[in-house]
Amino acid sequence: MVSFVGPVEYVLSHRGVTHSLLLLPAWALLYSWILAKLLREPDREGKAGWRALYGLTALALAAHIAGDLITSFGTIILAPLSDWRARIGTTFIIDLWFSGIIVAGLLFSILFRKTRIPAVLASVALCGYVAFQYLQKQRALEFGVEYAKSQALRDAKVTVHPRPVSPFNWTVFVSDDEAHRFAHVNLVRKEARRFQPGDGFIARVDSPYLPLEQAVWVTRRRYGEADKDLIRGAWNSEPLAFFRWFADLPAFDGMSQGCVWFTDLRFLTPGREGMPFRYRVCRDGAGSAWRLVIS
Repeated sequence: MVSFVGPVEYVLSHRGVTHSLLLLPAWALLYSWILAKLLREPDREGKAGWRALYGLTALALAAHIAGDLITSFGTIILAPLSDWRARIGTTFIIDLWFSGIIVAGLLFSILFRKTRIPAVLASVALCGYVAFQYLQKQRALEFGVEYAKSQALRDAKVTVHPRPVSPFNWTVFVSDDEAHRFAHVNLVRKEARRFQPGDGFIARVDSPYLPLEQAVWVTRRRYGEADKDLIRGAWNSEPLAFFRWFADLPAFDGMSQGCVWFTDLRFLTPGREGMPFRYRVCRDGAGSAWRLVIS
């Protein structure tokens, strides 16, 4: 709902106080009280009571927070005391396998209502799948470290981000103060998959991920190739303070009519139209103040 207020407010507040572990007890109390009124859950005195629902509500909220933690976006679990964004980064924001396990667990739980076995098995499978993804993340990190060594990038930082369709699809980043070098790879693929018109959406978003031996490394500059002082000044301007706090892999994304664009490569997904979290600051002339322009 924060997105309706504005894109800046969305970045600052999404997965904030509503996803805080510190505030979870208070949210669970509120929601269990509302559910008790709606469901008319009786307490010991025969009135609608929240106590019977509190544990289940708290567990549901904790599961939701855990589900957000495994993505790359980040979750402010210590709000309002800290704006630190925690993230494990094992799972793409929309993971078909992850969702499939949940749906299968729900369906079998409906079919076999008298037993908890389907729910337990689905929960174990879900945890096992995320653990498997974590192992793939370590493999992707190792690949990035080896590339950094081969290019003598001693001070580079290696980060990896999961990508859609397969737990083996990753984008590996090797970054320093001036540039990001990245490659879209599949950790087990032996041959590249060619996408042809008519292959469908799944094939389109899956085909860009190449075998490790065929990885193509692309360089994106943090401050461009020219006018670096201008671009650096735009990046460090006050209107972009919120984006400096949020962006994990910030990069220059173009200039036009006195405006400078920046994006976060963390959300670069081949086969996807457009880039989310792309912002620009503009000024009327040399010496004038930068201003954030939303359009």
